[in-house]
Amino acid sequence: MTEKHSPEQKHHEIETELFKMVLYNDDVNSFDFVIDMLMRYCKHTQHQAEQCAMITHFKGKSVIKKGTYKKLEPIASVLLEHGLSVEIE
Repeated sequence: MTEKHSPEQKHHEIETELFKMVLYNDDVNSFDFVIDMLMRYCKHTQHQAEQCAMITHFKGKSVIKKGTYKKLEPIASVLLEHGLSVEIE
């Protein structure tokens, strides 16, 4: 049997569901630039930003932030405007 949700419940689920923002490696941006962007817009500490940059470099991508879509979308937009490759999953 399929469970039905009211429009209010669906809206609440969208606002509370957690998403991941993923940073993809590129051959354009320097480590220092990526670290600066993560500290500035994701509010990472220097250590967190360095770790994310290293993971991204060696693995091709890394999760840089988790949260609701509403919170992640403006951050992703700014990072994209600055030339980073990010996606919300």
